[in-house]
Amino acid sequence: MSEAKKDKTLHLAIGGMSCAGCVKTVEDALAAVPGVTRAEVNFAEHMAMVEGTMDPQALLQAVAAAGYEAQLLRGVEDDETREAAEAAHYRRLLRQTAFGLAVGVPLYLGGVFGLIPNPVATPAVGWSQAALALAVLVYSGGQFYRGAWKAFLNHNATMDTLISLGTGTAWFYSVLVLAIPELIPEGARHVYFEAAVLIIALVNLGGVLETRARSRTAQAIRRLLDLRPKTATVIREGREMTVPVDRVGLEEMVRVRPGERIPVDGVVIEGRSRVDESMLTGEPMPVEKGVGDTVVGGTINKTGTFLMRTTHVGEATALARIIHLVRRAQAAKPAIGRLADRISAVFVPTVMIIAVVTFLAWYHFGPEPRLSYAVTTAMTVLVIACPCALGLATPISLMVGVGKAAEHGILIRNGEALQQASRLSTVILDKTGTITEGHPALVHLVCAEGLDEGEALALAAALERGSEHPLAEAVLNAARERGVEIPPASDFQAVAGHGVEGTVADRRLRLGKPDWITRSVDLGSWAAMVADQAREARTVVLLVDEARVLALLAIADPIKADARAAIDRLHREGLTVVMLTGDQRLSAEAVARQVGVDEVIAEVLPEDKDRVVAERQARGEVVGMVGDGINDAPALARAEVGFAIGTGTDVAVESADITLMRGSLHGVADAIAVSRATVRNIKENLFWAFIYNTLGIPVAAGVLYPFTGLLLNPVVAGAAMAFSSVTVVANANRLRRFRPAKEGRP
Repeated sequence: MSEAKKDKTLHLAIGGMSCAGCVKTVEDALAAVPGVTRAEVNFAEHMAMVEGTMDPQALLQAVAAAGYEAQLLRGVEDDETREAAEAAHYRRLLRQTAFGLAVGVPLYLGGVFGLIPNPVATPAVGWSQAALALAVLVYSGGQFYRGAWKAFLNHNATMDTLISLGTGTAWFYSVLVLAIPELIPEGARHVYFEAAVLIIALVNLGGVLETRARSRTAQAIRRLLDLRPKTATVIREGREMTVPVDRVGLEEMVRVRPGERIPVDGVVIEGRSRVDESMLTGEPMPVEKGVGDTVVGGTINKTGTFLMRTTHVGEATALARIIHLVRRAQAAKPAIGRLADRISAVFVPTVMIIAVVTFLAWYHFGPEPRLSYAVTTAMTVLVIACPCALGLATPISLMVGVGKAAEHGILIRNGEALQQASRLSTVILDKTGTITEGHPALVHLVCAEGLDEGEALALAAALERGSEHPLAEAVLNAARERGVEIPPASDFQAVAGHGVEGTVADRRLRLGKPDWITRSVDLGSWAAMVADQAREARTVVLLVDEARVLALLAIADPIKADARAAIDRLHREGLTVVMLTGDQRLSAEAVARQVGVDEVIAEVLPEDKDRVVAERQARGEVVGMVGDGINDAPALARAEVGFAIGTGTDVAVESADITLMRGSLHGVADAIAVSRATVRNIKENLFWAFIYNTLGIPVAAGVLYPFTGLLLNPVVAGAAMAFSSVTVVANANRLRRFRPAKEGRP
């Protein structure tokens, strides 16, 4: 199959975008390319994400035809090239800003304090200012005029259009005053060279501050990219050699030493160590790894040396997929962001109409000098109304929020899931593997008088060592965890459906169900303890010799240590918590009592879980479903937000909107918390962006003049416009201080 026919997701770096109005233009151009099923442009990151079966070259041509530049991002080298280009752009903005300020500030202060002769009365001074201003407009503001011309050729209007019209009008009007003063009424013979220069300088200064602040929002991706090792030590033909990580193949043997990052995903085949997996799960404690355990590329080997066999390389590694998911989510838009883009698309043409109306109103109805007032107010409207803040409001917060979630082991697949998670009213939890650990374990041990727990566990494990029953594994694991030495057993016999028996240390012992044990041994006071454990839905086995009960062992799927605390957090957030399980009601209710859920729905078949979610939604509830992403796939897909919990390295669970890399339910509470914080931040940004334009444009048009005699200076308008974007970016960066609640964590 050719490259053009394969389903794929491509990322493009977009150049030449100056405001949110450009976003719609580029998105429409990309969406029109044959084979494109989805195209979303992130103004904050100047990137586009395109999905479908399209030809990559056709995408580049479509963007170029729309008047913008595009580069296809394929890998690490392109990311590094793009970062270098952004750094060069930042330095260029600094130089352009410095030149503009160096010319504009003396002109402005000289005029205010009378240090420079009147340029209209002194032609040499006037033409010198015109030449200096033109130099600033060409060098410091050339990108605005080029952008405006491209937009004009493509029948668009952008921020560049507004700035170019505002500053260009100021310069040409001022030159007209100097060249043909008799055409201008005497009272309107003013020059605005310093205004044009300072507007360009201040807009560039805003760009410098915005670029610097915006670079901090991309730290999540940068940190993930930094996790990728550059080299690996492979064993080929019996020799160790260091090779670039992109030359490591599948099923290769790789040596990992203490302090090194694990190069790719694999399985330990020799040695033991402790591995820091905090980049994957957000948990700081290193994890013990031995033969047969999986290890993930990008994590850090802390102590021992081990040999691993590679299982995933290149773009198939967990880290590569995490980077893909984070970048995909940062590029996607929630509904609130698409609304802002639609408004921005018509905003600039609307402002141009308002500027024309303002000019005509002042020219026909304003005080003398009418022409001067008309030019000043129209220019001020054009300059103050740039929709940059509006365009940045959503994507900049989304970038920070999604990145912050990734730092804590929460992978959000798209912006819509982020917005929906903030609205949840009900969270439905699967039981096995979500609330519980998902495997049987010894949870309670009572010994007869004269027998300690270690001895009882050693005798029980000796009998179970010959059994393949899951309950036997629970007893053996408990013995290993406590460091108990297991004696040998002889004459072993498994009694199907009842238990096991054998001889240990010359004692004939049996271990099994109470009803089997009672055939030969009187339980006496042990019967009450058996009943108590049964009420907790635990499986009880008794260890007996030929005369008496030696120990009671209760086995169950243990509840996760922090499940109760996490569910309490969800309750404090105002959420209803429901447990949904296929287990027997007695077992489900026993777990429910311990963790404090609001409602239990038990004995449900996997195919019925989807129906339960749909019924809740029909009652008006906004439902989040938490499960393992496999058996619960239909319910996860049906819910407004599906959470796949504890998925290890399988990060791309297609049915889930949010993947939690840890097995803890605190991840659900954390995801909802970061979602609510991000959506709140987006709303704050949109509020201030709308308020800024709603108030700024009328003030610039002069609505306060009849009441106060005040008009907004075009230079002040330029500064306000530039710093409005900086304010939005700074507010979004407050999300970087987000920390999940720590209460109840083990």
